[in-house]
Amino acid sequence: MPRKPRRDTVYDNSVHHVVQRGLNRFKVFREPQDYEKFKLLTYRYLKEYSILIYNYCLMSNHIHFLICVKEQAHLARFMKALFLAYSSYYRHTYKYVGYLWQGRYKNFVIEKDSYLLECARYIERNPLRAKIVENLSDYPWSSFNFYSKNAKDSLITPNPLYETLGKTPKERQRNYSDYVLTPRPYEQALDDIFRI
Repeated sequence: MPRKPRRDTVYDNSVHHVVQRGLNRFKVFREPQDYEKFKLLTYRYLKEYSILIYNYCLMSNHIHFLICVKEQAHLARFMKALFLAYSSYYRHTYKYVGYLWQGRYKNFVIEKDSYLLECARYIERNPLRAKIVENLSDYPWSSFNFYSKNAKDSLITPNPLYETLGKTPKERQRNYSDYVLTPRPYEQALDDIFRI
């Protein structure tokens, strides 16, 4: 039976929180080289499609992107190309047979500027909530160090609200770190919604 068309609200210049996880919470990243390959593929397809990544976090069994879609049709094309290419790499590398991803990705449109930083914060705190690291700057597979330490990251186009966090780069880095590192009580509820 063919899939029903997506009913997502995607339009030119829209911003989305995109979530995708491995089938049955399966680890889609086993080794550091897997994360690196996924980042390389992401960079490759960013150049093909009109997509900007503001924030991201790659976890062993799921991924989060906060992205701006410049052309409406490019979101689905970008995600399909990226996930197919990475699945091919994974199958070849690990002699894996079967589906890698749990169905279609989920995307949630961000319609208020006030949620841009809050969504970024939620995305980047994943390794802390999962208790993978105690210090978020120790986790190399997210955009946190780009904003908090000015670390180079070719995937990132700066979040439009980042500039509002201070007058100088150091002030913005400090304020961003403080903002992200402050826990919020609702985070577990969001994890339940995303079924992470």
